[in-house]
Amino acid sequence: MNKPNKLKFLSVALLVAEFEPIRRNVCFMAAPADYLDVSDLKAVLSGGLIREDVLNEIFDNSEIATPFLDMIGDGGSYNNPYVEWTEDKLAAPNLNNKNVSGKDIASTDNDANVTNAKRVGNHAQISTKEIMITDRQGAISAVGRADEMGYQTARRTIECRYDIEAIALSGQASVQDDNNATAGQSAGAAAFITTNKDLGAGGAIAGFQTGTKLVSAQVPGEGRALSFAMISTQIENVYKLGGITNVLMGVPGQTKRLGQFLLTTPNSAKPTQNVEGTGKGVAQVSQQFVDAFKTDFGFYMQIVPNRLQATYADAAGGAAQTVANLFGFDARYWKLRTLYGWRVDPLAKLGLSLRKMLAVDWMLQASLERGNFIIADLNPTSAVTA
Repeated sequence: MNKPNKLKFLSVALLVAEFEPIRRNVCFMAAPADYLDVSDLKAVLSGGLIREDVLNEIFDNSEIATPFLDMIGDGGSYNNPYVEWTEDKLAAPNLNNKNVSGKDIASTDNDANVTNAKRVGNHAQISTKEIMITDRQGAISAVGRADEMGYQTARRTIECRYDIEAIALSGQASVQDDNNATAGQSAGAAAFITTNKDLGAGGAIAGFQTGTKLVSAQVPGEGRALSFAMISTQIENVYKLGGITNVLMGVPGQTKRLGQFLLTTPNSAKPTQNVEGTGKGVAQVSQQFVDAFKTDFGFYMQIVPNRLQATYADAAGGAAQTVANLFGFDARYWKLRTLYGWRVDPLAKLGLSLRKMLAVDWMLQASLERGNFIIADLNPTSAVTA
């Protein structure tokens, strides 16, 4: 084998070193303006000659969860746009329940009763999304989707589910459909909960009215800040009635500030480091969050932020505020009921177009409103106090 020529390598190194100062001072001239460039091709009439470079993918972060609908599940179908169900409650313990041996009974000793029985109902609501595109658009492939009608139908289905999530948590009243100008309307959760409620000044929740068989709308009260004492009181109220509210749901501003409060209160468990591995430079995860807490009655309550839950204007005792409700839910007592599920129907073809309609005939069933609580008229930007 030939040995490397050390003298040749040395001469090349010296040559590079000799020209280095010159290289540093060289200024490269811009290309003359008469050279053909990308900008020239873009300027060609009409629309230029440079092909577009578009990723065949659509980015969207608006596809988010529907925590309430996911939690309560499907309550089945119904056969009437107005549906009723019944509530009942056991009598309080009788501390004087004692009898003489051999006692006989009379008709007046009858303990069977309907004292605490209650019949409640809600009206159905039809929510729709319409999808209409031209024949041409249906046949031409667009960026990010091969089937325009299929893409639009899928997107509108998600949006309709978002609508129902927000409506089901609202304080809207129930309305009977008159098959003419008035659309039926399902009452929201905030309009149903009357037994365990904490409202701002002037606020009111009347709930189901036995005379009209309608649920009245929630009346906003004056905005105020949330305190943990409000939550603790309502948890106790529901627990004494037999309920277990294991989900605390509110808008993100509320749940965020509640978590911040629970991190700083002396009643909270002290966060500890989560250390992975050993030695210098190991990964450490700061546990600066609280997403659940144990109640005074032994069960855990999960804190669930809901980005779809709507805010509303308060009663404006001072300056008008944007406020929201905070719910304590026992998921066993809520159901979403639908007449025929989520249906997509092709509509009659008119000219050079394609048309479909997504429709869902639905209602919210509040099987037992006293198993839940609501704290209303809360300013989500105010810090949570003890």
